[in-house]
Amino acid sequence: MPGQTKLIDAFKGKRICVVGDIIADIYIFGRPYRLSREAPVVVVKHEEERVYPGSAGNTINNLLALGAHVFPLGFIGNDGAGDRLVDFFSHFDTIEMDGFIRHDGETITKTRILAGDTHTSKQQVIRIDRDNSKPPKRSKRSLLLKKLQEIGPAMDAFIVSDYGHGAVDGPVITYMRTAAEKKTVVGDARYRLKDFKGFTLITPNESEAYQLCNMDLSNDIEEVGRKILGIMNVTALLITRGNKGMSLFLKNGKTHHIPISGKDDVTDVTGAGDTVCAAVTLALASGADFYSASQVANYAAGVVVMKRGTATLTREELKLAMDTYGSNRT
Repeated sequence: MPGQTKLIDAFKGKRICVVGDIIADIYIFGRPYRLSREAPVVVVKHEEERVYPGSAGNTINNLLALGAHVFPLGFIGNDGAGDRLVDFFSHFDTIEMDGFIRHDGETITKTRILAGDTHTSKQQVIRIDRDNSKPPKRSKRSLLLKKLQEIGPAMDAFIVSDYGHGAVDGPVITYMRTAAEKKTVVGDARYRLKDFKGFTLITPNESEAYQLCNMDLSNDIEEVGRKILGIMNVTALLITRGNKGMSLFLKNGKTHHIPISGKDDVTDVTGAGDTVCAAVTLALASGADFYSASQVANYAAGVVVMKRGTATLTREELKLAMDTYGSNRT
């Protein structure tokens, strides 16, 4: 797919602003070695701990891996988890670090404990979530909006990554609606997609799409897509559908159902939606139409779901996936 390969090269240096909830994905790996004397549970011996950026942080990480120049805007607590996130991103040359606004609360974390024997694939045993009990002060929110207004005119595109932790508020959404009149604004939200009316593109998964339009699974995905377009006033809607691929609905009336890329026996879907959001935004910012951009995002998702944990992919991996699976498309 030579045309799309050239498109991937154009990702490099694109200026993308990501506003959203930045969390720490903590992975604790261990080996089960005996039963506890205190309760009928297995005792897991600690082996390793890793911290990766999650939610909006994962979107940022995917953009960096694909060659973008990223302008993040979000809150990180003044704690150990926050320090580790800042340290993670400080190793990149193509990110503006002052967009990470530190505050006195806790960094939002999702801690996953994975256990398995030494020579086996470790499986997730439990996930422990820690929310921020001390939200950022009004002065910090004002600072975020001020930074957004300052950098906005120079951006090639925007991503709003809302996981329900409060970074995306009314003034941010209002700014994005205005920005969408001239630039690409992609919205990804877990609980409040209805607030993203007027954006360029929204990227819900299938269950989020059904919830958005108050329909159940007895309704065909075509009905769902058309209803959402009718109520959201977006230019395009991209619904990710797991092993059924993706469905793209355009305001001009066209619909495209894109089959899954790669294998359907996925390893881990954690963070795949963030990868889709990053890839489709970069493609649109690089001049692709909605259908071509959605195809690129589909290939990108096909790569990361074969990796364990919160994963990213490089431009080279994306090109390889397009070369490998693109020839099978009709």
